[in-house]
Amino acid sequence: MPKAARHMVRLIARALVLVTLAPASFAQGPPDPLALERLVRQDCGSCHGMTLKGGLGPDLLRGRLTGREPGTIARIILDGVQGTPMPPWRPLLSEAEALWIANYLLDGTAP
Repeated sequence: MPKAARHMVRLIARALVLVTLAPASFAQGPPDPLALERLVRQDCGSCHGMTLKGGLGPDLLRGRLTGREPGTIARIILDGVQGTPMPPWRPLLSEAEALWIANYLLDGTAP
C-alpha cells in the first residue's frame, strides 16, 4: 500500500475513534441545566407530549411522579423500559445528567 494511502487510512481510523468516543466525553462534566431543559422539552416531549402531559408515553408531571425516588427515575431514563417505546439514554447521558432530569421532573419546574 502506498505511503499516502496508509496515512489516509490512519487518519480515517483516528477520526472514527474520536467520533465514537465524543458522546462519552461530552457526558463527563457537570450537568448543563440549559441543555438538559432543552432535551426534556424536545426529546422527552416528542413522546411524552410537549407539555409532558402524555402522548405516546405517559405524562411526566410531578403529580404522577410523586413518591418515586430520583434514582429510580434516573435508571428508567438511562436504561429505558423493555417492551415499551422508552429507549435507553445511557449512551447519550451520564448518571449525573439523568439524575438532574429526574429531580427537574420531580420539583415541578419542567414544562
